[in-house]
Amino acid sequence: MEPYANLGGRSGIEAYETGFDSITVQFGDGTVYVYTNASAGASNVGQMKLLARRGHGLNAFINKSVKFSCDRKWK
Repeated sequence: MEPYANLGGRSGIEAYETGFDSITVQFGDGTVYVYTNASAGASNVGQMKLLARRGHGLNAFINKSVKFSCDRKWK
């Protein structure tokens, strides 16, 4: 996984990993969520990948748009 830059300084996201049709996000408490095109929509996954690379806004986007749309999660 790649460390999340957290340029805003208030994100709970620690790291992320992008796949062809998915993004995996790890939070500070160790919980890992996988969002796929099938579970969250291709446009949402694309936006999440963009925000992850920018290092800003990913946590807010997840909470606002895809919070309950993960394909799977584990801790």
